[in-house]
Amino acid sequence: MKKVRITVKRTARYPDLIAAYENPVAHACDMREGQVFTANGWQRPEGFCESAWETVSPFVMALSHGAADFYGGWMKDPRSAMISCNDGFRPVSFLLEATDEDAD
Repeated sequence: MKKVRITVKRTARYPDLIAAYENPVAHACDMREGQVFTANGWQRPEGFCESAWETVSPFVMALSHGAADFYGGWMKDPRSAMISCNDGFRPVSFLLEATDEDAD
């Protein structure tokens, strides 16, 4: 099993949707573009958003176990995936990359 690097590539915020549909939230998303996390195999990295983890974890697990070439050649690097969290108000896009480093 390998470690997987997770890089925050883009964050977005849709104030119009927030104003129209979301109940007030005291604390939402802390992700910042350029932030890098390392998943030790399938384990959620410390400080990584739990909700985002639910979205990316199946791909992290697959990459950590050697899966590649998702959806028949979707990514230029077959050992990677670009996945966004499921927050429709503040979506975050993550680049997931399998590393050659063994998980602990």
